[in-house]
Amino acid sequence: MSRDTRRSRPEDARPRETMIIIGAGLGGLSTGCYAQMNGYRTRILEMHEMPGGCCTAWERGGFTLDPCVSWLLGSGPGNEMHQIWLELGALQGKEIRHFDVFNIVRGTDGRSVHFYSDPDRLEAHLIALSPDDARLVRTFCGQLRSFRKALAVYPFLKPVGLMGRRERWRMLASFLPYFNSVRTTISVLMSDFSARFKDPLLREAFNFILYEKHPAFPVLPFHFQLASHANLSAGVPEGGSLGLAESIEARYRRLGGEVSYNTKVESVIVQDDRAVGVRLSDGEELRADIVVSACDGYTTVMKFLKGEYLGGGYRKLYTETIHEPGMVFPGYFTLFLGLSRPFPEGDPCTTYLLDPATAGELTGIRHPSINVQFRSRHYPELSPQGTTVVYATYFCDIAPWRALDQGPEQVTRTRGGQELHTLPVRHGRGYYAAKRRAREALVDFLDQRHPGLRDAVVVRDVSSPLTQVRYTGNHDGTVLGWQPFVESGETLEELIKKHGPGLPGLRNFYQSGVWATTGGLIRAAAAGRHVMQFVCRDDNRPFTASLDLTAPPPTHRVIPVPARPAPPPQRKP
Repeated sequence: MSRDTRRSRPEDARPRETMIIIGAGLGGLSTGCYAQMNGYRTRILEMHEMPGGCCTAWERGGFTLDPCVSWLLGSGPGNEMHQIWLELGALQGKEIRHFDVFNIVRGTDGRSVHFYSDPDRLEAHLIALSPDDARLVRTFCGQLRSFRKALAVYPFLKPVGLMGRRERWRMLASFLPYFNSVRTTISVLMSDFSARFKDPLLREAFNFILYEKHPAFPVLPFHFQLASHANLSAGVPEGGSLGLAESIEARYRRLGGEVSYNTKVESVIVQDDRAVGVRLSDGEELRADIVVSACDGYTTVMKFLKGEYLGGGYRKLYTETIHEPGMVFPGYFTLFLGLSRPFPEGDPCTTYLLDPATAGELTGIRHPSINVQFRSRHYPELSPQGTTVVYATYFCDIAPWRALDQGPEQVTRTRGGQELHTLPVRHGRGYYAAKRRAREALVDFLDQRHPGLRDAVVVRDVSSPLTQVRYTGNHDGTVLGWQPFVESGETLEELIKKHGPGLPGLRNFYQSGVWATTGGLIRAAAAGRHVMQFVCRDDNRPFTASLDLTAPPPTHRVIPVPARPAPPPQRKP
């Protein structure tokens, strides 16, 4: 018999008051904030030395290298996403910067497509590039106009699994004016839609609107991101990714929460089918009425819980589906360059389509493309005045990197009497050679398009999906967990509707963060709110949330991106 995680608690049971949260990424911090707002006493345990998880940054030679927020859904008003960020204190007192171009896609022949988020400007630009595709362009831009209005009714504040029948009908009714646009864009893959363009550049470029190619994505998420951008609700917050995480951590501490860093969980303690605490890597045991895992999902269910409590569809999800191609987001190869001088011609965001020779130098690359961002355009405060930070990435499989590895992917060492869990590990010579080869290929590529760039490099920082594993423990180096619109993400959504964000048969345990949803930072933050609504439901207490009023609302600034042609590659003799 399937055992649901809806917790019908005896009336004389002691009220649940304390909570341990595993992981100080945005999902864990959000869960902690909403738990404190609702009267629970919480402690977050984080194996790293800082908050944020994948939403982070680090220092190298006077430069702050920020690998996360290129756009933040909900950074502007007019939608429920924005309310969540204000409840978490994430944006208050900051300037939100918006670019009028979401992304530029440049072909191997130097031609480019500027994906303006404004549908009128985008339509005019695309038709000028390819008059023969005018009808298809108008269809796409007409749908984008519809999505700009639909964002106002898109639900984020309450999980569908807790909505009553009347609430669900009301939600569906609010989407009726946009039904046709939603229906047609969720049922057509972007790869199929783009194949209808006559112009070969448009046929390829549309797949890279969201920086990298997502083969299983329908048209809908492309419209969602562009519409948010056009509504000034997908900008970048002053202070960057780590600043965002630190703001939420500060909100959590003001609410009375506690965080313990350099603290690694080894297992969840279970007694009588109830989670009662956690065991740490040093053997210490910590007890609480509730345990929430906001870290890697695979580690949680297969290590912390030893593969138990995988009924109701979870067993297939975590033992079979997760290992199939395309079921989780891939990891990234990243290159940061700190440059000693400004490069004003560098655009905020460009996806370059690569020739086979260049792509062949990049180990693990999934699609022949790279995304290049002159990050000083996003965050000028994160590098010394008169300098530039360049951030280049490509979607990357971890298997080719593991084939070059000769050591553990994560180790724990004791320094000064304290355990540290994210220190460097030794890899094989082939691994370091592959990193150097990719780095040099990318620097050559960039120097050809921005002459003098190589000579201006004063800081280099390279990471692979194995680096992501070391710092976060994420399965196969993913940064976003389950893929939406495929079997894994759709199965997860159905399981959460049925069981809530826990595991069947295990009481007092919940999952939060990206492994309890599908998507990016706003989904992780919303997951914390949703988990606490389930917790409050199970404890028969009303859920409450409030805005953080300790700082003024964010301000907004739009930054134009000049429509300049790409310089021709300067081939070396």
